Amino acid sequence: MSVDTLADGLQAAFSGRDPVAFAEVCALDVHYEDPLCPQPIESVGALGAHIEKLWAAFPDARMEAAGQRLHDERFAALPVKLLAHHRGELPELPPTGRFVVVHGVFYCELTEDSEKLWRIRAFFDLYDAAVQLGVLPKPGSAGERAMLLIRGFGLRR
Repeated sequence: MSVDTLADGLQAAFSGRDPVAFAEVCALDVHYEDPLCPQPIESVGALGAHIEKLWAAFPDARMEAAGQRLHDERFAALPVKLLAHHRGELPELPPTGRFVVVHGVFYCELTEDSEKLWRIRAFFDLYDAAVQLGVLPKPGSAGERAMLLIRGFGLRR
């Protein structure tokens, strides 16, 4: 399978609300990490279960390509953006109804035969996502200055 086909399949799996869809593009023993994983995920079934939490909180989540994909025979960097409304529960955060756009990059290692994604590490700005959801103040705002003051960092000019 080509890297573009795998990347399109991964985006479709994130957007499609079917946890089994990850098996089409990921190895059964896929290793997956993102900033919200307390520990690495090590199976395609566990990956589907992890992403079901995303769909519960963001039922209209869709993933799109966000730039040129870079790859060779074994590794790929896939820039993406996730677009969604926060309409479901998150731990300790009720639905805000806010629309978020979170840019990220998947750094992937392919299986030896280059037919599936074997290791996937997702990088995205968790702080920016929290700002968009209203959990943290916008950079440079009075709220950010107050938060920094409370945390003992003093005021910035």
